[in-house]
Amino acid sequence: MKQDIQEQNDKDTLDNREKLKLDQSASEANLPSSKEEELPTLQEVIKEQAREEEAPLSKNFTLRKILGGDILTTSTIRKQIWVLLLITFFIIIYISNRYSVQRNLIIIDKLQQELKDARYKALSTSSQLTEKSRESNVLELLKNNQDSVLKIANQPPYIITVPSE
Repeated sequence: MKQDIQEQNDKDTLDNREKLKLDQSASEANLPSSKEEELPTLQEVIKEQAREEEAPLSKNFTLRKILGGDILTTSTIRKQIWVLLLITFFIIIYISNRYSVQRNLIIIDKLQQELKDARYKALSTSSQLTEKSRESNVLELLKNNQDSVLKIANQPPYIITVPSE
């Protein structure tokens, strides 16, 4: 039994050595032989990604592409610049219209409050004038002021008729 285990370990060791040799030979084959075949530098990668011309967009848009920003490519923006400017213009008009309407509503509320105050004042003044101009109040004021020559009539008024010619 010990021999079986030892033989199995020897086979595993040989298998591992063969795999290691295969991996080394594969990695040696992939290593660049000259500087031209080396990986690009960071500057080259940035230049490659920052170029103006872009790959054409695919016909199908997925949610991942839209949320990922793939739809905001230079060519798409250039094609739709007038639409974006028009939308921006309408948004500015909408916001300014809303502010002017709110300002007008504030002015209307203020004027309605002033009108209500003026009505209450006119009503109050009218009731005071009516109270002071009643016959009983006028007669009492005449009695209290001894300097007045006006006197209360003892006879009721009568109508004078003038014959027409």
